[in-house]
Amino acid sequence: MGASDAREDAVDVLVVGAGPVGLTAAAELRRHGVDCRIIDRLPAVQPYAKAVGVQPRTLEVWESMGLVREALDAALPLLGQLTFVNGAPGPQLELGLPPHAPYGFAALPQYTTERLLGAHLAGFGTTVERGTELLELEQLDGHVRVSLATPDGPAELSARYVVGCDGAHSRVRRAAGIGFTGDAFPEQYMLGDVVVDWDLPAGYAIRAEHRDGAGGTDDVLVCVPLPGRGRYRMSMLVPPEPGTAPATGASAERDEVAHGLAGGRGPGLGDIQAVLDRLSPRPTTAADLRWSSVFRISHRLADRYRAGRVFLAGDAAHIHPPTGAQGMNTGVQDAYNLAWKLALAVRGLAADGLLDSYHAERRPVGEEVVGRTVRHARAGLDSDPDDPTTMLLREAQLLVGYRGGPLTGPDGLNGAGPAAGDRAPDCAGLRRPLAGFPTRLFELLRSPRHTLLLYAGPTAPAAALRGAASAARTAAHDLLDVYAVLAPEAAARPADLQLPCVTDPDNAFRTTYGPHDGEAFLVRPDGYLAARLPTTTPTAVATHLHRTFAGTDGADG
Repeated sequence: MGASDAREDAVDVLVVGAGPVGLTAAAELRRHGVDCRIIDRLPAVQPYAKAVGVQPRTLEVWESMGLVREALDAALPLLGQLTFVNGAPGPQLELGLPPHAPYGFAALPQYTTERLLGAHLAGFGTTVERGTELLELEQLDGHVRVSLATPDGPAELSARYVVGCDGAHSRVRRAAGIGFTGDAFPEQYMLGDVVVDWDLPAGYAIRAEHRDGAGGTDDVLVCVPLPGRGRYRMSMLVPPEPGTAPATGASAERDEVAHGLAGGRGPGLGDIQAVLDRLSPRPTTAADLRWSSVFRISHRLADRYRAGRVFLAGDAAHIHPPTGAQGMNTGVQDAYNLAWKLALAVRGLAADGLLDSYHAERRPVGEEVVGRTVRHARAGLDSDPDDPTTMLLREAQLLVGYRGGPLTGPDGLNGAGPAAGDRAPDCAGLRRPLAGFPTRLFELLRSPRHTLLLYAGPTAPAAALRGAASAARTAAHDLLDVYAVLAPEAAARPADLQLPCVTDPDNAFRTTYGPHDGEAFLVRPDGYLAARLPTTTPTAVATHLHRTFAGTDGADG
């Protein structure tokens, strides 16, 4: 395999593809202390605002990663969507979330997202190896041999694991023999990044459509705001007249997946202006075209997210309509879910089946997203059966969870609040003994380790809480942080517990989590609640942790 004169190196994990998903995977692997390399066949970051919407859950992920400040500085708040049908105002969507959600919806062009993630990754001493393309891979005993084409010539690489984040036309997916089932929409669309001078309110996406006499939509314009005065990424149907790229560009021909930006000439300002003249709710002039392209949309889902030592994430695993800005955000969560599991496997500390839990947890999420975005693309958001609040929480990806999954434990005491498998919500107003200011729960969960929260009320004995903490640390090979959360009426005192403590003076934790006295909440590194268990049986938490951590008999990977 590969050229006989190719040099060969070794690495724990090779990440293929340096879009937002691949950069997230690499950055998280490095944060967890894993030796990894990341390659991309493109010589430079592309100046395209392909993915724009950043969901609240992604901002939570970036907070944990240590990136959220930079993202908030660069992003534009996305307030809602204004709709127009045949020039008349239609329903207006406000993107409001309940007050317990720490972040709102944001607009951030993909080139800025990639710049921020790339700089964050560089802080760990790792940079993208650009102009480097995966040619082949072969799974051998204990590793994957990869053939590369690099700017310095052919190279071979031995990696313990390979993560394919190389998009809809993934070479990793094809080399691993993973099917990609689905179909394509017949329409072609134009994209353009332009400035307009209308007086519509800033921060709102615009959807303007024309409906024929039968009520069908035969022309559509969607404008998503970008940072910068009057700047939008606009998408519209390709007109039947000539002058734009053909439906089958080079990117679509490689493996018959008709998805993404096509080759050939994109639309010019005149093409975009013609659509604005037909559909814009206000007379306006387009200017300052940064880039444009023609694109196609498919809906496909990988048959498997794992094949041996090869994993898929992002568009390599799922593609679908851009409705609701779900794609990049789902991919970021793929990477966030996978990285900590690979880190344990690399260290020899993963329980049997831990790596299989990636497919078990994330493929159902991808399947739901593909189905929902296809339904919304065909029938509109009005087709969603959920109430508006639930719909927005789902679009925000705050309802993604893993109830019933292989790593999810029991709900122990059947309390109120989040169930095992749900996202662990934030809560404010906690107090630390030495701090003169309040603390958010998310500040305690930023570690790349598991976190055990022990709730101490009026009857929980300090000895039971200490015992649960000790047993859990041993089961987790000491890769676990422990905090006691003290109710206002807690019997146990910090000196008795000999554990890091926070107090809950305003009962914010009690209101959010609905704990029973002495209940233990085990939170995974990706911010999901793994289990709710009583501390009266100290071994209960340790027993659950053995689903994730290897004992002394061996490990996954």
